[in-house]
This record gives sequence, C-alpha cells and structure tokens, in this order.
Amino acid sequence: MNLDFRKRLLQGDLLTGTIVTLSCPQIAELFSRSGFDWLFIDGEHGCLSLGDIQLLLQAAQPQCPCVVRVAANHEVTIKQALDVGADGIIAPLVNDADTAARVVAWAKYPPLGKRSVGIARAQGYGASFAEYVIRANEDTAVIIQVEHVDAVANIASILDVSGIDGVFIGPYDLSASMGKPGNIHDADVQHHIETVRQACLKRRVALGIFGVDAAAVAPFIKQGYTLNAVGMDTLMLGQSARRVLSELKT
Repeated sequence: MNLDFRKRLLQGDLLTGTIVTLSCPQIAELFSRSGFDWLFIDGEHGCLSLGDIQLLLQAAQPQCPCVVRVAANHEVTIKQALDVGADGIIAPLVNDADTAARVVAWAKYPPLGKRSVGIARAQGYGASFAEYVIRANEDTAVIIQVEHVDAVANIASILDVSGIDGVFIGPYDLSASMGKPGNIHDADVQHHIETVRQACLKRRVALGIFGVDAAAVAPFIKQGYTLNAVGMDTLMLGQSARRVLSELKT
C-alpha cells in the first residue's frame, strides 16, 4: 500500500491518473513508470477478474498507487479489492447516504467499520499483518462515484457521511440518468456537475472526473478538480495507432 496516496488526496494535491481496463500487467507497468500519480483500475466496466486486478497491482506498485473501481457496492467486492492490495476503492453509483455509509464500513476495520480480517497480499501474505492492520484505516482511500441524478439530489447528505475521502463524477452515466446519454455538454448535465462541484468545494472534499484526453480535463483542473483520470489504455492504444498511420499515409 502506498502510504502517501490518501494523504495527498486529503490535502488537495493534484493527482493525475489514467484508467486501466485490460488484463495486461505490462500496460499497468508502463503507465506506472510514465509519471502518472495514480492508476484507476476498472473492475466495473473492464473485463477484469480479481486475479487480473491483483496482477495489475503487482505490476504497478510500489512506484504508482492504484485505486480499484469495484464492480458493485458489495461487502465482498470491496473486501477483496483491498485484500489484494489496492490503495483505495472507487464505489460506483452511490446515490444516497445509506449506500455511502455502507461503503465506508466495508472498507474500514473495526472500530471504524466492519471490514473482515484475513491473510492476503495486502499484508505480505501475513508477513506484515500487524503493521498493515494498524495502518489500513488511515491509509485506505474511500472514493465514491456520483453518476446519477439521484446522487446529485442527495449530495449534501452523502458528503455528511464520515469517511468519504473523495468524489469522482461520472459525467457519462450522469447524462444517461437524465435521459441524455453521452451528451455531457448539455446545459442541464453541466448544471448538475456544477452542483456537485460546489458541494465538494464547500466541504473541502477531493473532487475528480474523467476526460478522454488532456484537453478535456484541463478546464476541470482550473475549477478545482484534483483527482482526475485522463484517457484509458484502450483509447491511448487506438489513438496512437491511428496517429502513426495518419502520419505515414499523408
């Protein structure tokens, strides 16, 4: 576990990462050596098994912290992502305070939560068990996704939940929940995003968002977004291939 990631998140450092969706450890290794501050391991939309996620973590760490977006807000999926060594979790589709509270409880050991204790990679398969258990609550980042119109309506009560370290806005799913799938620049969609931004800034909760490239993310950085994911492995591979071919064929 990277001991500085949650600390940097909470103090508002600018953290620029990218999304990994492919079960290829070499991609995680390359990204981790490219200067990214963190990697967003996508266990929700990526075709990744728990074993795949562990291999990605092994390839990227310790030089680059990794946060796993879990497939669902379930106790087992959160526990397993942390047990294989994630520096934190991103919980999808957190639409109300009750869901947020459950996510925090499943990610934290007692007395702060209900995470169960077992021997796993996170503690060196038992070699550093005591040290890990002592530090885990302090070092594990809990980030929630706001990606539905209901979450926007409930954002104040969600942010009142103790233990939420960051909010990651999902603009595409948010637009879909409003009946405007993919239309992230729609005025109403942007209004909802701004509502979340203002609520997070008011409470000094770290705020992040996804953009397909640097140009898409740059404006958000100026607005106070500090936890950002720029592109993803599949996009970067496709863009690079097309750019090379375009240069050769012109």
